[in-house]
Amino acid sequence: MNMKKVLVVVDMQKDFIDGALGTKEAVAIVEKAAAEIARFTGKIFVTMDTHQSNYLETSEGKKLPVPHCIKGTEGWLLNEKIQTALSGKDYVTLEKGTFGSTKLIDEVREIGCQEELEIECLGLCTDICVVSNVLLLKANFPEAKITVKADCCAGVTPESHEAALKTMQMCQIEV
Repeated sequence: MNMKKVLVVVDMQKDFIDGALGTKEAVAIVEKAAAEIARFTGKIFVTMDTHQSNYLETSEGKKLPVPHCIKGTEGWLLNEKIQTALSGKDYVTLEKGTFGSTKLIDEVREIGCQEELEIECLGLCTDICVVSNVLLLKANFPEAKITVKADCCAGVTPESHEAALKTMQMCQIEV
């Protein structure tokens, strides 16, 4: 069996690291996440939280009234170290307007047989977008080996990060 390796890099954007919704925990994982990306050989999918200027009028904006990742702004861009690690790699960028990406599922499905899929995930925020995408992957590829690199993820708070990791473990994701 020929394993197909996939790396999913979730929302490693400036606004989640040191911008509008940044945290010291997010800043602390950048080096390690960049190193993981640099060492990885295989297909990489990079999700980007993408909102429009009307963000505050959206359902999410009403519940989280902090404009972030507005397309075309500095905060929407990938962190420089992450972008550098991606250079020369086989990667696809997927913009998403909500927590989980159905485009990601479509793209991974194109790769082939799920029994031969090995999917590694890292990024931000563990407790929102990482868990959403990982559970979508698990639901669509139940036989794939899915791993979350906990030390390359950060949540809104350290407590919610740990709770999300526990949730993913309960759903048979390797952490």
